[in-house]
Amino acid sequence: MTFVSITRLRIRSLRFMPQFLVHTMWTGRQIKRADGFIDGSLLADRKRVFWTATLWRDQAAMRGYMTSGAHLKAMPKLLDWCDEASVVHWTQDSAVTPDWLEADRRMRMEGRPSKVLNPSPNHRDLLYDAPRTTGAVPIKPTEQA
Repeated sequence: MTFVSITRLRIRSLRFMPQFLVHTMWTGRQIKRADGFIDGSLLADRKRVFWTATLWRDQAAMRGYMTSGAHLKAMPKLLDWCDEASVVHWTQDSAVTPDWLEADRRMRMEGRPSKVLNPSPNHRDLLYDAPRTTGAVPIKPTEQA
């Protein structure tokens, strides 16, 4: 079984974008080398929204990435930078990254809002526009020598 993690973040102001993008670069480097990372995709959506879809060997591998390194350093900052944040996880038989329509469907049906300090009126109920379905950037693991 493959563990799937989908995240959706909305950056609440343009003033946070430079810092967010730097941390995205650092966490991108980290994930490519993370033990148990299989595949993924990053979607820069409209209105300062960013989606990630990542596949993992298991939940423990995803948690190991999430609670270490650059990702661990970025997470507290998202409390202030985001006015919407949500996550959904599931397991599936295949190691194929879900498309954005499936990610959106799962987020709305099974997802949960993450804690943010300045939530938008839509945050709690996961009321947001459907994501674009094109333009995602693949995230591939780095080959270990």
